Order: sequence, then structure tokens, then C-alpha cells
Amino acid sequence: MIDFCILGSGIAGSTIANLLSKKFKVEIFDKARGPGGRSSNKRYKDNLSFDHGMQYISPKSNQFQKYIKTLQKNKVLKIWEGNHLDFTFKKKGNSKKFIGVKANNSLSKHNLKKIKQNYKSKIKKIYFNKYFWKIYLENGKNFESKSLILTCPFPQLKILAKRYLSKKFLNSKIKMDPNITLMIVIKNQKLLPLSSIKFNDDILSWASYENSKKRFNSPHALWTIQSSKKWAKRNINKLKKSKKVENDLLSRFINLTGYSKKKIIFVKSHGWKYSYNYKKTLYKSYWDKKYRLGVCADWFIGPKVENAWESANDLSKKIKD
Repeated sequence: MIDFCILGSGIAGSTIANLLSKKFKVEIFDKARGPGGRSSNKRYKDNLSFDHGMQYISPKSNQFQKYIKTLQKNKVLKIWEGNHLDFTFKKKGNSKKFIGVKANNSLSKHNLKKIKQNYKSKIKKIYFNKYFWKIYLENGKNFESKSLILTCPFPQLKILAKRYLSKKFLNSKIKMDPNITLMIVIKNQKLLPLSSIKFNDDILSWASYENSKKRFNSPHALWTIQSSKKWAKRNINKLKKSKKVENDLLSRFINLTGYSKKKIIFVKSHGWKYSYNYKKTLYKSYWDKKYRLGVCADWFIGPKVENAWESANDLSKKIKD
């Protein structure tokens, strides 16, 4: 029997899995095709790909900075060099931007190297029978585990585990905002002397020039474009129903950058319905000894990668105590 079944292979899930695996038998389950969660990487063809979720890591706390430097030494992460244009002109904090050497899910892959992973494994139902958890998957398979850790967004958590969570925690006022991402390939473009653009715009928030990450050489320009928060709120539920949302985001990018629409040879959109929580909760993580049920995720603390890592470390301490 598994000691800890962990739902989610993103930063929080992979971090808590890595920490617990030094003492317990741990197994990861994820509905996606591979690891990373919102730090996932989408392949276009051959070695060409997009970081369509997390864009970069910019460590703030001393503890997290030390952790990131270790990953840099181990060639898991590297500094994202180049010109990062910011047309919002907001006050900058730590200007160093770290990205995965191979992709932005490199951190999750590194954490999960020695851990059994199950992908395309969406959990349908969980049940605690006084002694252990029974985990039922949509593909008909089921597993047993002494303990269970969930890293899903708060709205999904309430649906899956409502009967096992305290009323105080369930009543937490957590509002998660969506994000819409667009991945495009523009045929035969010269290499640009920039890495990213932060827009001062009501539709576009951010654009990442994938070629600048120096993971591949291509005559084509690969861009990952992310919408503004307000625009995503208005359009997230329309994304799968209509091409208009995708087209509007693409048109705004073309208008602001001057690219030719005729040269675009690939367009793919992705919506994150529960992407960010910008307000801290009363918790850093959640642990119930009675049910041996844990929850960790960035949304406990904030929208950053560092928040997911901090939440996972906090949960690890609670379990060990």
C-alpha cells in the first residue's frame, strides 16, 4: 500500500512528493499527459515547444533563493537572459528570471525523478474508510493509500474532498482568477534581440519569445501570449465554444507588434480557469491528522511559484511534527 498518494505534479505536488519520499512510499497521480501542472510545456514539433503556463521564477526569500541556486548548479534551471521590455513601468523587485534548462517543467521533473508517476489518471472519487484512503480513477482503476495529499485549485478541492475538510477551511474566501494563453508560430522570422514584453493593455498582459530561451534553433518565431486578468474573466467560459476569443487575442498581439497575420502557421490556445489567487489565506497549507489528509498549493499564499514551494514545505513540517 502507498504511504502517500499525491494528486498533482506541479510545483507544490512535486515538491511535497520529493520531501516525503525520503521517508515514505509516495506515488503521484495527474490527469495531464506529463508533469508540471501550470508549469507545463507544450511541444510544437521536434524540440520546438512553448512554456504555456508558468513563465519564469523570480525568487524573493533567502531560503527560496538558496534552493534556486542549487537547482542552477545542478543545471535544472538557468537565468533567462536578454531584454525584458516592461511597458507598465511598475516598480521592479528581483530582476533575475530563472527558467528550466530544457523546459519550465524541469523543476517538477527533477523533483519526481525517483518517484512513481501516473499520468492521464484523473481522480473521480475519494473515500476514507477509517484506516486508509480509496482513490477511484475515471479510467476504472482504484488505489489504496494510508494518506492523501491534494494540490488542486480550491474550487475543485471543495467538490472532491468537501466531506473531509473542516467548516472553517471550507468557508475560506478564496477567489481564483483565470488566465488565457495563446501559442503561435510565425514563419521565417529573424532572431529578435528581446526575450519578453509586458504590455500596458486591457487584453494582453505578457508575451514570451520562446526562441530567446536558447533551447532550440529555428527560422520560425515562437511566442507564448498571455491575456490580462480582467479580459480572461470575461472570456474564459467562451474559449472552448468560439474561435472569437482566440482570434481577438491574436489580433491584438499582431496590432501591437506589427507581425503579418499571413505568416502565422500555428495557433493554439489554452485556458486556465482557476489560475491565480492574489490574496493570502489564513493558512500556508492544510493537514488533518484524523483523516491523514493534506492540501498544499500556491493559492494558500499567492500566485507565484515560490508560494507553491513554501506551501509544500509548510505541509511537510506539519506531517513530520
